[in-house]
Amino acid sequence: MTGIKFVTNGKGQPTAVQIDLKRHGRLWEDFYDALVAKQRAKEPTVPWETVKKRLMKAGKLRG
Repeated sequence: MTGIKFVTNGKGQPTAVQIDLKRHGRLWEDFYDALVAKQRAKEPTVPWETVKKRLMKAGKLRG
């Protein structure tokens, strides 16, 4: 695939990948977003109403 190179170890096993960001920047963004979402999946959540109240109090959201 053009713009994607696999880095291999001494045994020829893939260990990393290089992505041409000019060519596949959107692909990288999607991949990175998925990794961040997976990493944060177990973090506690905050109900929307609580966030909304905080934003309104800070003047960053209008009711």
